Amino acid sequence: MSQDPHEEFVFVPLGGAGEFGMNLSLYGFEGKWLMVDLGIGFGDASTPGIDILMPDPAFIEERRDDLLAIVLTHAHEDHLGAVPYLWERLRCPVYATPFAAAILRRKLVEAGLESVVPVTVVRHGESVQLGPFDVTYIGVTHSIPEGSSLLIRTSAGNVIHTGDWKLDPTPLLGKTTDEKRFAAAGDDGVLALVGDSTNIFNPGDSGSEATVRESLMEIVKDRPGRVAITTFASNAARISTVAAVAQARGRELAVVGRSLWRIIEAAKECGYLGELPRLLTDEDAAFIPRDRLLLLCTGSQGEPRGAMNRIATHDHPYVSLEAGDTVIFSSKIIPGNERQIGAMCNLLVQDGVEVLTEKDHFVHVSGHPARGEMKRLYGWVRPRIAVPVHGEVRHLTEHAAFAREQGVPETVVVQNGAVLRLAPGPAAVLDHVPVGRLALDGATLIPLDSETIRTRKRLMHNGAVMITLVLDHDGNPLADPRVVVLGVSGGDGDGLAETLERALRRTLADMPRPRRRDSKEIELAARRAVNRHVRNVSGKRPVVNVQIVRVDVVAEAEEPPEGRAVRR
Repeated sequence: MSQDPHEEFVFVPLGGAGEFGMNLSLYGFEGKWLMVDLGIGFGDASTPGIDILMPDPAFIEERRDDLLAIVLTHAHEDHLGAVPYLWERLRCPVYATPFAAAILRRKLVEAGLESVVPVTVVRHGESVQLGPFDVTYIGVTHSIPEGSSLLIRTSAGNVIHTGDWKLDPTPLLGKTTDEKRFAAAGDDGVLALVGDSTNIFNPGDSGSEATVRESLMEIVKDRPGRVAITTFASNAARISTVAAVAQARGRELAVVGRSLWRIIEAAKECGYLGELPRLLTDEDAAFIPRDRLLLLCTGSQGEPRGAMNRIATHDHPYVSLEAGDTVIFSSKIIPGNERQIGAMCNLLVQDGVEVLTEKDHFVHVSGHPARGEMKRLYGWVRPRIAVPVHGEVRHLTEHAAFAREQGVPETVVVQNGAVLRLAPGPAAVLDHVPVGRLALDGATLIPLDSETIRTRKRLMHNGAVMITLVLDHDGNPLADPRVVVLGVSGGDGDGLAETLERALRRTLADMPRPRRRDSKEIELAARRAVNRHVRNVSGKRPVVNVQIVRVDVVAEAEEPPEGRAVRR
Protein backbone atom coordinates (compact mmCIF):
# COMPACT_ATOMS: atom_id res chain seq x y z
CA MET A 1 0.00 0.00 0.00
CA SER A 2 1.27 3.43 -0.87
CA GLN A 3 -0.51 4.89 2.12
CA ASP A 4 -2.75 3.82 4.95
CA PRO A 5 -6.53 4.01 4.55
CA HIS A 6 -8.31 7.23 5.37
CA GLU A 7 -11.55 7.57 3.44
CA GLU A 8 -11.42 3.94 2.33
CA PHE A 9 -12.59 1.17 4.65
CA VAL A 10 -10.35 -1.86 4.02
CA PHE A 11 -10.04 -5.46 5.15
CA VAL A 12 -6.56 -7.03 5.22
CA PRO A 13 -6.14 -10.68 6.31
CA LEU A 14 -2.61 -11.62 7.37
CA GLY A 15 -3.67 -15.14 8.38
CA GLY A 16 -6.66 -17.46 8.08
CA ALA A 17 -7.61 -16.64 4.47
CA GLY A 18 -6.66 -19.57 2.27
CA GLU A 19 -5.77 -21.78 5.24
CA PHE A 20 -7.07 -23.14 8.52
CA GLY A 21 -5.51 -21.64 11.64
CA MET A 22 -3.29 -18.63 12.33
CA ASN A 23 -6.23 -16.20 12.12
CA LEU A 24 -5.24 -12.53 11.96
CA SER A 25 -7.59 -10.01 10.36
CA LEU A 26 -7.12 -6.25 10.06
CA TYR A 27 -9.69 -3.54 9.44
CA GLY A 28 -8.38 -0.12 8.42
CA PHE A 29 -10.26 3.18 8.35
CA GLU A 30 -9.45 6.86 8.85
CA GLY A 31 -5.75 6.05 9.31
CA LYS A 32 -6.43 3.61 12.18
CA TRP A 33 -6.33 -0.15 12.42
CA LEU A 34 -8.29 -2.76 14.33
CA MET A 35 -7.00 -6.33 14.67
CA VAL A 36 -9.41 -9.23 15.04
CA ASP A 37 -7.79 -12.38 16.49
CA LEU A 38 -4.14 -13.38 16.65
CA GLY A 39 -3.82 -17.15 16.47
CA ILE A 40 -1.36 -19.96 15.92
CA GLY A 41 -1.12 -23.00 13.69
CA PHE A 42 0.79 -26.20 14.18
CA GLY A 43 3.83 -27.61 12.44
CA ASP A 44 3.89 -30.87 10.51
CA ALA A 45 6.35 -33.08 8.67
CA SER A 46 7.25 -30.18 6.37
CA THR A 47 8.47 -28.05 9.32
CA PRO A 48 11.09 -30.21 11.08
CA GLY A 49 11.65 -29.29 14.72
CA ILE A 50 8.76 -26.79 14.69
CA ASP A 51 5.55 -27.35 16.65
CA ILE A 52 3.97 -23.86 16.54
CA LEU A 53 3.54 -21.42 13.65
CA MET A 54 2.03 -17.95 13.60
CA PRO A 55 1.45 -15.10 11.16
CA ASP A 56 4.24 -12.57 10.72
CA PRO A 57 2.77 -9.24 11.90
CA ALA A 58 5.48 -7.12 10.24
CA PHE A 59 2.97 -5.07 8.19
CA ILE A 60 0.94 -3.95 11.19
CA GLU A 61 3.99 -3.83 13.46
CA GLU A 62 5.28 -0.97 11.30
CA ARG A 63 1.96 0.80 11.98
CA ARG A 64 1.50 -0.12 15.61
CA ASP A 65 1.12 3.53 16.66
CA ASP A 66 -2.16 3.43 14.73
CA LEU A 67 -3.21 -0.04 15.95
CA LEU A 68 -6.07 0.60 18.36
CA ALA A 69 -6.63 -2.88 19.79
CA ILE A 70 -6.64 -6.63 19.36
CA VAL A 71 -10.22 -7.87 19.60
CA LEU A 72 -10.51 -11.62 20.26
CA THR A 73 -13.56 -13.57 19.14
CA HIS A 74 -13.00 -16.64 21.37
CA ALA A 75 -10.46 -18.76 23.21
CA HIS A 76 -9.33 -21.27 20.60
CA GLU A 77 -5.57 -21.43 19.95
CA ASP A 78 -5.97 -20.52 16.28
CA HIS A 79 -7.61 -17.26 17.36
CA LEU A 80 -5.67 -16.12 20.45
CA GLY A 81 -2.67 -18.44 20.83
CA ALA A 82 -0.14 -16.04 19.31
CA VAL A 83 -0.87 -13.12 21.67
CA PRO A 84 1.80 -14.12 24.26
CA TYR A 85 4.42 -14.46 21.49
CA LEU A 86 3.63 -11.35 19.42
CA TRP A 87 2.11 -8.80 21.80
CA GLU A 88 5.43 -7.11 22.57
CA ARG A 89 5.75 -6.30 18.86
CA LEU A 90 2.31 -4.68 18.85
CA ARG A 91 1.79 -3.27 22.38
CA CYS A 92 -1.89 -2.42 22.21
CA PRO A 93 -4.95 -3.17 24.39
CA VAL A 94 -6.62 -6.58 24.14
CA TYR A 95 -10.39 -7.15 24.39
CA ALA A 96 -11.98 -10.52 25.15
CA THR A 97 -14.99 -12.18 26.77
CA PRO A 98 -14.54 -13.46 30.36
CA PHE A 99 -13.71 -17.04 29.31
CA ALA A 100 -11.26 -16.01 26.56
CA ALA A 101 -9.66 -13.56 29.00
CA ALA A 102 -9.29 -16.35 31.60
CA ILE A 103 -7.55 -18.60 29.07
CA LEU A 104 -5.36 -15.75 27.84
CA ARG A 105 -4.30 -14.70 31.33
CA ARG A 106 -3.01 -18.21 32.03
CA LYS A 107 -0.91 -18.03 28.89
CA LEU A 108 0.38 -14.58 29.81
CA VAL A 109 1.44 -15.87 33.24
CA GLU A 110 3.53 -18.57 31.55
CA ALA A 111 5.08 -15.90 29.30
CA GLY A 112 5.76 -13.50 32.20
CA LEU A 113 3.44 -10.87 30.69
CA GLU A 114 0.47 -11.02 33.04
CA SER A 115 1.18 -7.58 34.53
CA VAL A 116 2.06 -5.98 31.19
CA VAL A 117 -0.68 -6.80 28.68
CA PRO A 118 -3.85 -4.71 29.23
CA VAL A 119 -6.80 -7.12 28.89
CA THR A 120 -10.33 -5.67 29.00
CA VAL A 121 -13.30 -7.99 29.50
CA VAL A 122 -16.32 -7.44 27.24
CA ARG A 123 -19.55 -9.41 27.65
CA HIS A 124 -21.95 -10.42 24.93
CA GLY A 125 -24.20 -7.56 23.94
CA GLU A 126 -21.69 -4.93 25.09
CA SER A 127 -19.92 -2.48 22.80
CA VAL A 128 -16.55 -0.75 22.84
CA GLN A 129 -15.65 2.40 20.92
CA LEU A 130 -12.18 2.11 19.39
CA GLY A 131 -11.41 5.18 17.30
CA PRO A 132 -13.64 5.06 14.20
CA PHE A 133 -14.75 1.51 15.04
CA ASP A 134 -17.69 0.71 17.29
CA VAL A 135 -17.46 -3.01 18.12
CA THR A 136 -20.36 -5.02 19.57
CA TYR A 137 -19.92 -8.60 20.77
CA ILE A 138 -22.70 -10.94 19.57
CA GLY A 139 -23.00 -14.28 21.37
CA VAL A 140 -22.81 -17.38 19.18
CA THR A 141 -22.65 -21.10 19.91
CA HIS A 142 -19.33 -22.81 19.23
CA SER A 143 -17.38 -25.76 20.62
CA ILE A 144 -15.98 -23.53 23.34
CA PRO A 145 -17.81 -21.21 25.77
CA GLU A 146 -18.54 -17.64 24.76
CA GLY A 147 -17.99 -17.78 21.04
CA SER A 148 -18.47 -14.33 19.56
CA SER A 149 -19.29 -12.66 16.30
CA LEU A 150 -18.41 -8.98 16.01
CA LEU A 151 -20.58 -6.20 14.64
CA ILE A 152 -18.11 -3.50 13.58
CA ARG A 153 -19.84 -0.18 12.90
CA THR A 154 -18.16 2.66 11.02
CA SER A 155 -19.35 5.76 9.20
CA ALA A 156 -18.50 3.94 5.94
CA GLY A 157 -20.71 0.96 6.73
CA ASN A 158 -21.14 -1.96 9.10
CA VAL A 159 -19.34 -5.30 8.99
CA ILE A 160 -20.18 -8.59 10.67
CA HIS A 161 -17.08 -10.67 11.38
CA THR A 162 -18.60 -14.04 12.24
CA GLY A 163 -15.62 -15.70 13.93
CA ASP A 164 -16.32 -19.42 14.54
CA TRP A 165 -20.00 -20.13 15.06
CA LYS A 166 -22.89 -22.56 14.62
CA LEU A 167 -26.59 -22.90 15.46
CA ASP A 168 -27.26 -25.41 18.24
CA PRO A 169 -30.70 -25.45 19.87
CA THR A 170 -29.30 -27.45 22.82
CA PRO A 171 -25.69 -26.32 23.32
CA LEU A 172 -25.37 -27.75 26.91
CA LEU A 173 -22.85 -25.01 27.83
CA GLY A 174 -23.66 -21.35 27.35
CA LYS A 175 -26.50 -19.77 25.42
CA THR A 176 -27.79 -20.28 21.91
CA THR A 177 -26.68 -18.02 19.06
CA ASP A 178 -28.25 -14.56 19.36
CA GLU A 179 -30.39 -14.69 16.23
CA LYS A 180 -32.26 -11.48 17.09
CA ARG A 181 -29.08 -9.39 17.10
CA PHE A 182 -28.10 -10.70 13.69
CA ALA A 183 -31.54 -9.90 12.35
CA ALA A 184 -31.43 -6.42 13.88
CA ALA A 185 -28.02 -5.81 12.29
CA GLY A 186 -29.48 -6.87 8.94
CA ASP A 187 -32.35 -4.43 9.37
CA ASP A 188 -29.85 -1.63 10.06
CA GLY A 189 -27.88 -2.55 6.96
CA VAL A 190 -24.73 -4.66 6.67
CA LEU A 191 -22.02 -3.63 4.25
CA ALA A 192 -20.06 -6.89 4.45
CA LEU A 193 -20.09 -10.28 6.12
CA VAL A 194 -16.62 -11.76 6.72
CA GLY A 195 -17.49 -15.35 7.41
CA ASP A 196 -16.45 -18.83 8.50
CA SER A 197 -16.08 -21.27 5.57
CA THR A 198 -15.04 -24.44 7.44
CA ASN A 199 -18.06 -26.64 6.68
CA ILE A 200 -19.26 -25.05 3.44
CA PHE A 201 -19.26 -28.46 1.72
CA ASN A 202 -21.49 -30.02 4.39
CA PRO A 203 -25.25 -30.01 3.70
CA GLY A 204 -27.88 -29.49 6.38
CA ASP A 205 -26.93 -28.51 9.92
CA SER A 206 -23.83 -29.34 11.96
CA GLY A 207 -25.77 -31.05 14.75
CA SER A 208 -26.19 -30.62 18.48
CA GLU A 209 -23.90 -31.45 21.37
CA ALA A 210 -26.88 -33.02 23.14
CA THR A 211 -27.11 -35.76 20.51
CA VAL A 212 -23.40 -36.54 20.91
CA ARG A 213 -23.97 -36.99 24.62
CA GLU A 214 -26.75 -39.48 23.96
CA SER A 215 -24.57 -41.42 21.50
CA LEU A 216 -21.55 -41.59 23.81
CA MET A 217 -23.78 -42.81 26.62
CA GLU A 218 -24.74 -45.82 24.50
CA ILE A 219 -21.23 -46.46 23.15
CA VAL A 220 -19.61 -46.54 26.61
CA LYS A 221 -22.37 -48.69 28.09
CA ASP A 222 -21.21 -52.23 28.93
CA ARG A 223 -17.66 -51.75 27.61
CA PRO A 224 -15.54 -54.36 29.42
CA GLY A 225 -12.22 -52.56 29.90
CA ARG A 226 -10.85 -49.06 30.16
CA VAL A 227 -12.44 -46.43 27.94
CA ALA A 228 -10.36 -43.46 26.77
CA ILE A 229 -12.01 -40.52 25.03
CA THR A 230 -9.79 -38.01 23.28
CA THR A 231 -11.09 -34.68 22.03
CA PHE A 232 -9.99 -31.08 21.52
CA ALA A 233 -8.89 -29.80 24.91
CA SER A 234 -10.77 -26.54 24.39
CA ASN A 235 -14.13 -28.25 23.82
CA ALA A 236 -15.58 -27.53 27.23
CA ALA A 237 -19.01 -28.81 26.20
CA ARG A 238 -17.47 -32.17 25.29
CA ILE A 239 -15.67 -32.22 28.63
CA SER A 240 -19.05 -31.78 30.29
CA THR A 241 -20.47 -34.57 28.14
CA VAL A 242 -17.65 -36.99 29.00
CA ALA A 243 -18.11 -36.22 32.70
CA ALA A 244 -21.83 -36.95 32.42
CA VAL A 245 -21.10 -40.22 30.60
CA ALA A 246 -18.62 -41.30 33.29
CA GLN A 247 -21.12 -40.55 36.05
CA ALA A 248 -24.01 -42.30 34.31
CA ARG A 249 -21.94 -45.41 33.57
CA GLY A 250 -20.43 -45.74 37.04
CA ARG A 251 -16.87 -44.90 36.03
CA GLU A 252 -14.24 -42.72 37.66
CA LEU A 253 -13.09 -39.89 35.38
CA ALA A 254 -9.35 -39.24 35.02
CA VAL A 255 -8.10 -36.19 33.08
CA VAL A 256 -4.87 -36.80 31.17
CA GLY A 257 -3.15 -33.75 29.68
CA ARG A 258 -2.20 -30.32 31.02
CA SER A 259 -4.22 -28.33 28.49
CA LEU A 260 -7.42 -30.08 29.58
CA TRP A 261 -6.80 -29.09 33.18
CA ARG A 262 -6.25 -25.46 32.11
CA ILE A 263 -9.56 -25.37 30.23
CA ILE A 264 -11.40 -26.96 33.17
CA GLU A 265 -9.95 -24.41 35.60
CA ALA A 266 -10.87 -21.47 33.36
CA ALA A 267 -14.36 -22.82 32.72
CA LYS A 268 -15.02 -23.25 36.44
CA GLU A 269 -13.70 -19.74 37.10
CA CYS A 270 -16.29 -18.38 34.64
CA GLY A 271 -19.18 -20.39 36.05
CA TYR A 272 -19.13 -23.34 33.65
CA LEU A 273 -18.67 -27.05 34.47
CA GLY A 274 -19.95 -26.48 38.01
CA GLU A 275 -21.42 -29.98 38.41
CA LEU A 276 -18.41 -32.09 37.47
CA PRO A 277 -17.80 -35.30 39.42
CA ARG A 278 -14.50 -35.86 41.21
CA LEU A 279 -11.65 -35.65 38.69
CA LEU A 280 -8.66 -37.95 39.03
CA THR A 281 -5.14 -37.29 37.81
CA ASP A 282 -3.35 -39.63 35.42
CA GLU A 283 -1.36 -40.94 38.40
CA ASP A 284 -4.58 -41.73 40.28
CA ALA A 285 -5.89 -43.64 37.25
CA ALA A 286 -3.33 -46.41 37.69
CA PHE A 287 -5.16 -47.61 40.84
CA ILE A 288 -8.70 -47.79 39.41
CA PRO A 289 -10.10 -51.13 38.14
CA ARG A 290 -10.19 -51.27 34.34
CA ASP A 291 -13.97 -51.56 34.02
CA ARG A 292 -14.52 -48.60 36.34
CA LEU A 293 -12.22 -46.08 34.61
CA LEU A 294 -12.90 -43.49 31.91
CA LEU A 295 -9.95 -41.46 30.66
CA LEU A 296 -10.30 -38.02 29.06
CA CYS A 297 -7.15 -37.39 27.04
CA THR A 298 -5.51 -34.69 24.94
CA GLY A 299 -3.92 -35.50 21.59
CA SER A 300 -6.89 -36.20 19.31
CA GLN A 301 -4.90 -34.97 16.28
CA GLY A 302 -1.92 -37.24 16.89
CA GLU A 303 0.24 -34.47 18.35
CA PRO A 304 3.60 -35.99 19.37
CA ARG A 305 3.38 -34.59 22.91
CA GLY A 306 -0.34 -35.23 23.32
CA ALA A 307 -1.43 -37.72 25.97
CA MET A 308 -3.01 -40.10 23.45
CA ASN A 309 0.16 -40.41 21.39
CA ARG A 310 2.26 -41.01 24.51
CA ILE A 311 -0.15 -43.73 25.59
CA ALA A 312 -0.12 -45.33 22.13
CA THR A 313 3.70 -45.35 22.03
CA HIS A 314 3.94 -46.71 25.62
CA ASP A 315 5.67 -43.50 26.66
CA HIS A 316 3.18 -42.37 29.31
CA PRO A 317 4.45 -42.82 32.88
CA TYR A 318 1.08 -43.79 34.40
CA VAL A 319 -1.50 -44.69 31.76
CA SER A 320 -1.48 -47.75 29.50
CA LEU A 321 -4.07 -49.51 27.35
CA GLU A 322 -4.34 -53.16 26.39
CA ALA A 323 -6.55 -55.71 24.65
CA GLY A 324 -10.19 -55.22 25.60
CA ASP A 325 -9.86 -51.44 26.11
CA THR A 326 -11.54 -48.83 23.89
CA VAL A 327 -10.37 -45.48 22.52
CA ILE A 328 -12.96 -43.02 21.17
CA PHE A 329 -11.79 -40.13 18.99
CA SER A 330 -14.57 -37.64 19.79
CA SER A 331 -13.23 -35.04 17.39
CA LYS A 332 -12.97 -34.08 13.75
CA ILE A 333 -10.00 -35.34 11.77
CA ILE A 334 -8.52 -32.03 10.66
CA PRO A 335 -7.32 -32.13 7.02
CA GLY A 336 -3.56 -32.70 6.98
CA ASN A 337 -3.53 -34.72 10.20
CA GLU A 338 -4.76 -37.98 8.67
CA ARG A 339 -1.36 -39.65 8.55
CA GLN A 340 -0.32 -38.98 12.14
CA ILE A 341 -3.75 -39.91 13.49
CA GLY A 342 -3.70 -43.09 11.41
CA ALA A 343 -0.26 -44.05 12.70
CA MET A 344 -1.44 -43.59 16.29
CA CYS A 345 -4.57 -45.66 15.67
CA ASN A 346 -2.46 -48.45 14.17
CA LEU A 347 -0.33 -48.62 17.30
CA LEU A 348 -3.44 -48.88 19.48
CA VAL A 349 -4.99 -51.59 17.31
CA GLN A 350 -1.74 -53.58 17.42
CA ASP A 351 -2.16 -53.66 21.20
CA GLY A 352 -5.68 -55.06 20.84
CA VAL A 353 -7.44 -51.77 21.60
CA GLU A 354 -10.72 -51.05 19.79
CA VAL A 355 -10.60 -47.64 18.10
CA LEU A 356 -13.76 -45.65 17.26
CA THR A 357 -13.70 -42.44 15.16
CA GLU A 358 -16.15 -40.06 13.51
CA LYS A 359 -15.83 -42.19 10.35
CA ASP A 360 -17.53 -45.22 11.86
CA HIS A 361 -19.51 -43.96 14.88
CA PHE A 362 -21.47 -40.85 15.85
CA VAL A 363 -18.99 -39.41 18.33
CA HIS A 364 -18.60 -35.76 17.28
CA VAL A 365 -20.41 -32.70 15.99
CA SER A 366 -18.62 -29.74 14.54
CA GLY A 367 -18.50 -26.29 16.10
CA HIS A 368 -18.82 -24.69 12.65
CA PRO A 369 -21.93 -24.09 10.51
CA ALA A 370 -23.01 -26.32 7.64
CA ARG A 371 -24.85 -24.93 4.63
CA GLY A 372 -28.27 -24.94 6.28
CA GLU A 373 -27.09 -22.74 9.13
CA MET A 374 -25.21 -20.43 6.79
CA LYS A 375 -28.34 -19.97 4.69
CA ARG A 376 -30.23 -18.82 7.78
CA LEU A 377 -27.47 -16.35 8.70
CA TYR A 378 -27.45 -14.81 5.23
CA GLY A 379 -31.22 -14.53 5.46
CA TRP A 380 -30.93 -12.50 8.67
CA VAL A 381 -27.96 -10.33 7.74
CA ARG A 382 -28.47 -9.69 3.99
CA PRO A 383 -24.99 -8.18 3.39
CA ARG A 384 -23.99 -6.32 0.25
CA ILE A 385 -20.59 -8.07 0.20
CA ALA A 386 -19.56 -11.58 1.26
CA VAL A 387 -15.90 -12.18 2.13
CA PRO A 388 -15.21 -15.85 2.91
CA VAL A 389 -12.37 -16.59 5.38
CA HIS A 390 -11.37 -19.45 7.69
CA GLY A 391 -10.77 -22.07 5.02
CA GLU A 392 -8.57 -23.23 2.18
CA VAL A 393 -9.02 -21.73 -1.29
CA ARG A 394 -11.53 -24.40 -2.30
CA HIS A 395 -13.63 -23.60 0.79
CA LEU A 396 -13.50 -19.85 0.11
CA THR A 397 -14.46 -20.30 -3.53
CA GLU A 398 -17.40 -22.57 -2.67
CA HIS A 399 -18.51 -20.15 0.05
CA ALA A 400 -18.50 -17.25 -2.44
CA ALA A 401 -20.66 -19.26 -4.86
CA PHE A 402 -23.02 -20.16 -2.02
CA ALA A 403 -23.33 -16.50 -0.98
CA ARG A 404 -24.25 -15.54 -4.55
CA GLU A 405 -26.99 -18.19 -4.45
CA GLN A 406 -28.33 -16.42 -1.33
CA GLY A 407 -28.65 -13.18 -3.28
CA VAL A 408 -25.49 -11.42 -2.09
CA PRO A 409 -24.64 -8.87 -4.81
CA GLU A 410 -20.83 -8.91 -4.39
CA THR A 411 -18.56 -11.76 -3.34
CA VAL A 412 -14.78 -11.56 -3.14
CA VAL A 413 -12.32 -14.41 -2.60
CA VAL A 414 -9.15 -13.07 -0.99
CA GLN A 415 -6.05 -14.70 0.41
CA ASN A 416 -3.58 -13.52 3.01
CA GLY A 417 -2.04 -10.18 2.15
CA ALA A 418 -4.87 -8.82 0.00
CA VAL A 419 -6.00 -5.25 0.68
CA LEU A 420 -9.73 -5.38 0.06
CA ARG A 421 -11.69 -2.15 -0.20
CA LEU A 422 -15.12 -2.54 1.36
CA ALA A 423 -16.18 1.09 0.90
CA PRO A 424 -16.72 3.50 -0.73
CA GLY A 425 -17.68 2.05 -4.10
CA PRO A 426 -17.67 -1.60 -5.12
CA ALA A 427 -15.53 -4.14 -3.30
CA ALA A 428 -12.11 -4.47 -4.93
CA VAL A 429 -8.61 -5.70 -4.14
CA LEU A 430 -6.48 -2.56 -4.21
CA ASP A 431 -3.08 -3.98 -3.37
CA HIS A 432 -1.19 -6.76 -1.60
CA VAL A 433 0.99 -6.39 1.48
CA PRO A 434 3.84 -8.70 2.53
CA VAL A 435 2.82 -11.75 4.53
CA GLY A 436 4.88 -14.46 6.10
CA ARG A 437 5.02 -17.08 8.81
CA LEU A 438 7.00 -17.19 12.03
CA ALA A 439 8.07 -20.48 13.59
CA LEU A 440 8.62 -21.03 17.29
CA ASP A 441 11.99 -22.78 17.42
CA GLY A 442 12.41 -23.68 21.08
CA ALA A 443 11.99 -20.28 22.71
CA THR A 444 12.92 -18.25 19.61
CA LEU A 445 10.77 -16.92 16.79
CA ILE A 446 12.35 -17.28 13.35
CA PRO A 447 10.93 -16.79 9.83
CA LEU A 448 9.58 -20.01 8.38
CA ASP A 449 11.60 -19.37 5.21
CA SER A 450 14.84 -18.80 7.16
CA GLU A 451 18.08 -20.57 6.35
CA THR A 452 17.71 -22.57 9.56
CA ILE A 453 14.47 -24.19 8.39
CA ARG A 454 15.71 -24.61 4.82
CA THR A 455 18.81 -26.41 6.08
CA ARG A 456 16.71 -28.69 8.28
CA LYS A 457 14.55 -29.60 5.30
CA ARG A 458 17.63 -30.41 3.25
CA LEU A 459 18.99 -32.52 6.08
CA MET A 460 15.67 -34.32 6.36
CA HIS A 461 15.43 -35.08 2.63
CA ASN A 462 19.07 -35.33 1.56
CA GLY A 463 21.18 -36.07 4.63
CA ALA A 464 24.59 -34.58 5.43
CA VAL A 465 28.27 -35.22 4.90
CA MET A 466 30.79 -33.86 7.42
CA ILE A 467 34.40 -33.52 6.25
CA THR A 468 37.56 -32.74 8.20
CA LEU A 469 40.81 -32.03 6.34
CA VAL A 470 44.13 -31.67 8.22
CA LEU A 471 46.64 -29.76 6.08
CA ASP A 472 49.87 -27.85 6.44
CA HIS A 473 50.06 -24.28 5.23
CA ASP A 474 51.05 -25.36 1.76
CA GLY A 475 47.93 -27.50 1.53
CA ASN A 476 49.70 -30.81 1.92
CA PRO A 477 47.59 -33.40 3.76
CA LEU A 478 48.96 -34.43 7.14
CA ALA A 479 46.29 -37.12 7.64
CA ASP A 480 43.69 -38.92 5.63
CA PRO A 481 40.43 -37.00 5.11
CA ARG A 482 37.86 -37.76 7.80
CA VAL A 483 34.30 -38.22 6.45
CA VAL A 484 31.13 -38.76 8.47
CA VAL A 485 27.99 -39.60 6.47
CA LEU A 486 24.53 -38.95 7.99
CA GLY A 487 21.40 -40.22 6.25
CA VAL A 488 22.93 -40.55 2.76
CA SER A 489 22.77 -43.74 0.73
CA GLY A 490 25.88 -44.82 -1.14
CA GLY A 491 24.05 -46.63 -3.90
CA ASP A 492 25.12 -50.09 -2.82
CA GLY A 493 24.50 -49.19 0.81
CA ASP A 494 28.10 -49.77 1.92
CA GLY A 495 31.36 -47.90 2.03
CA LEU A 496 30.23 -44.41 1.06
CA ALA A 497 32.48 -42.69 3.60
CA GLU A 498 35.54 -44.60 2.37
CA THR A 499 34.65 -43.83 -1.25
CA LEU A 500 34.33 -40.13 -0.47
CA GLU A 501 37.65 -40.16 1.39
CA ARG A 502 39.36 -41.54 -1.73
CA ALA A 503 37.64 -38.93 -3.90
CA LEU A 504 38.85 -36.17 -1.58
CA ARG A 505 42.45 -37.44 -1.65
CA ARG A 506 42.36 -37.34 -5.45
CA THR A 507 40.82 -33.88 -5.43
CA LEU A 508 43.56 -32.50 -3.17
CA ALA A 509 46.30 -34.18 -5.19
CA ASP A 510 44.99 -32.68 -8.43
CA MET A 511 44.83 -29.11 -7.09
CA PRO A 512 47.73 -26.77 -7.95
CA ARG A 513 49.82 -25.75 -4.94
CA PRO A 514 48.73 -22.05 -4.99
CA ARG A 515 45.07 -23.10 -4.79
CA ARG A 516 45.78 -25.49 -1.92
CA ARG A 517 47.02 -22.55 0.13
CA ASP A 518 43.54 -20.99 -0.15
CA SER A 519 41.11 -22.60 2.30
CA LYS A 520 38.07 -21.29 0.40
CA GLU A 521 39.32 -22.93 -2.80
CA ILE A 522 39.83 -26.24 -0.97
CA GLU A 523 36.38 -26.06 0.65
CA LEU A 524 34.73 -25.39 -2.72
CA ALA A 525 36.58 -28.23 -4.40
CA ALA A 526 35.73 -30.65 -1.58
CA ARG A 527 32.03 -29.74 -1.75
CA ARG A 528 31.97 -30.25 -5.50
CA ALA A 529 33.70 -33.61 -5.26
CA VAL A 530 31.26 -34.89 -2.61
CA ASN A 531 28.14 -33.55 -4.34
CA ARG A 532 29.25 -34.95 -7.70
CA HIS A 533 29.74 -38.45 -6.32
CA VAL A 534 26.60 -38.54 -4.15
CA ARG A 535 24.45 -37.16 -6.97
CA ASN A 536 25.74 -39.86 -9.32
CA VAL A 537 24.99 -42.74 -6.94
CA SER A 538 21.78 -41.56 -5.22
CA GLY A 539 20.49 -38.43 -6.97
CA LYS A 540 20.66 -36.46 -3.69
CA ARG A 541 22.37 -33.21 -2.77
CA PRO A 542 23.33 -33.50 0.90
CA VAL A 543 24.29 -30.67 3.22
CA VAL A 544 28.11 -30.71 3.08
CA ASN A 545 30.16 -29.22 5.91
CA VAL A 546 33.90 -28.86 5.39
CA GLN A 547 36.26 -28.16 8.29
CA ILE A 548 39.87 -27.36 7.40
CA VAL A 549 42.52 -27.59 10.10
CA ARG A 550 45.85 -25.93 9.28
CA VAL A 551 48.86 -27.23 11.21
CA ASP A 552 52.33 -25.74 11.66
CA VAL A 553 54.95 -28.39 11.05
CA VAL A 554 58.20 -27.84 12.97
CA ALA A 555 61.19 -28.29 10.67
CA GLU A 556 64.11 -30.30 12.10
CA ALA A 557 67.47 -31.44 10.81
CA GLU A 558 66.38 -35.03 11.04
CA GLU A 559 63.01 -36.49 10.18
CA PRO A 560 60.70 -35.57 13.09
CA PRO A 561 59.18 -38.26 15.23
CA GLU A 562 55.73 -39.38 14.19
CA GLY A 563 53.03 -36.97 15.37
CA ARG A 564 55.47 -34.03 15.85
CA ALA A 565 53.16 -31.26 14.89
CA VAL A 566 51.78 -28.21 16.64
CA ARG A 567 48.26 -26.97 15.91
CA ARG A 568 47.96 -23.26 15.65
